[in-house]
Amino acid sequence: MPYYIFVAGGVMSSVGKGAATASIGRILQNKGYKVSAIKIDPYINVDAGTMNPIEHGEVFVTDDGTECDQDVGNYERFLNESFTTDSYITTGRVYQSVIAKERNLEFDGKCVEVVPDIPNEVINRIKKVGQKNKSDFVMIEIGGTVGEYQNLLFLEAARMMKLQNPKKTLFVLVTYLPTLRIIGEMKTKPTQTSSRLLNEAGIQPDFILGRAAYPLDAPRKRKISVFCNLDPKDVISAPDVDSIYEIPLNFEKEGLGDRILKKVGAKAKKKNGKQWEALVKKIKGNKKPVKIGIVGKYFETGDFSLMDSYISVIEAVKHASWANNRQPEIQWLSSQKFETKDASQFKKLKNFDGIIVPGGFGIRGTEGKIKVIEYCRKNKIPFLGLCLGMQLAAIEFARNVCNIKDASSAEFGTKSRNLVIDFMPEQKELLRNKKYGATMRLGAWNCEIKPKTISSKAYGKKIISERHRHRYELNNDYRELLEKKGMVMAGVNPEKDLVEIVELKNHPFFVATQFHPELKSRPLEPHPLFKEFIKAAIK
Repeated sequence: MPYYIFVAGGVMSSVGKGAATASIGRILQNKGYKVSAIKIDPYINVDAGTMNPIEHGEVFVTDDGTECDQDVGNYERFLNESFTTDSYITTGRVYQSVIAKERNLEFDGKCVEVVPDIPNEVINRIKKVGQKNKSDFVMIEIGGTVGEYQNLLFLEAARMMKLQNPKKTLFVLVTYLPTLRIIGEMKTKPTQTSSRLLNEAGIQPDFILGRAAYPLDAPRKRKISVFCNLDPKDVISAPDVDSIYEIPLNFEKEGLGDRILKKVGAKAKKKNGKQWEALVKKIKGNKKPVKIGIVGKYFETGDFSLMDSYISVIEAVKHASWANNRQPEIQWLSSQKFETKDASQFKKLKNFDGIIVPGGFGIRGTEGKIKVIEYCRKNKIPFLGLCLGMQLAAIEFARNVCNIKDASSAEFGTKSRNLVIDFMPEQKELLRNKKYGATMRLGAWNCEIKPKTISSKAYGKKIISERHRHRYELNNDYRELLEKKGMVMAGVNPEKDLVEIVELKNHPFFVATQFHPELKSRPLEPHPLFKEFIKAAIK
């Protein structure tokens, strides 16, 4: 039977629970244990597919097509594993499952109640992951904060698991310690309150991770220890870091891994942290910059920028840059600012070594992206298009090279007769009936790569598998014309004859993919297309 480690947050969300969960998992993996991870989201949504990325952050997609929270991406990157739908639990999924069982008479006529039936369903799902993956440890991150009403049932499930197996279940509380600028003192009161709220749910944390701008000092640790009923050694400092990949090393300096094993009565099977230490050393050692511009529309929220909307793209750029001994300098470029005739706006693009146009939905900002792609094509700036980025690259080429001036996409609701990008045929009926959830081409699909292309050089093999999340495809009726004018169909799905990669000849790097390569990039295994893109950007 696996050990279970629950990770909950206090004070506020986005404090780093996902990175902490992934880091603890990495530490245990380095000590020779098999680790799985689960993200629990309190939303009524069945999955993350219909959520606004500006509000929720990136929608991460697994090989089996599950649209889930971005933290699952963190787990995959840190643990170098691919997870499935079982690693994502939402309130919507849990209730949907319980109601379906009730309708199928699986409760033998008993009255179905919120407690214990909902927590029991959560427990069954958690245990299923451990059993299916034959895990030694299962990490369970509970989204949001401990004081939220919507988390009570998940905390109740955690409490019940602790009651069933007290020596197999641990709790970690990740909480923020603000340092007030005027006073200059780090305050522990929010952490004390968070711990008390967890106590009210019947749970005593085994560890408290003190997130703060600075490392926790001895007086702060002592205070948290006294008021939160913990050994001072179980109060772990978690200061801000330049790279999240430093977090496992910081935790190990505090002895977190050994403390966890001691509490569950286990011992390290091996010590295997050298690879991770070498990664962090390389990250810190790279000084030469490579400047990458990302042209998107999901990062502006009021006066602030929300990088979480494109977190996998950012991480993939970092992984590839470090592999090429460069320090990435990433700048956000609002696509709507390029919907202009102001030439000076476009001249700024020459300040970058490479430009990425990532995925997205809807017509907003697309004309700006098309103009950026045209500028990159004409001025030989290395360009990488992802999903919508590929579709817009095809539209730009059709308009400005093939002279199809009204070339467009069915997604944009235009009256164009030349839909270079169109619906997948099997989706038309679903969309007519307004059934939008899970109607896309999702998850891992095969792609056959054309020899003697940039993609062939990058991957070094003929058949690859990449993850998708989209409804629209390059219209095969236009393939012949596009190819005749110089666009290379560098990758095609062999089962459905769908274009997966387009390239241009006589360009330092012009590659666009219908899939999302960023979803499979890991710090220890950077994605080959991103590596090739960064190489071209450096040149």
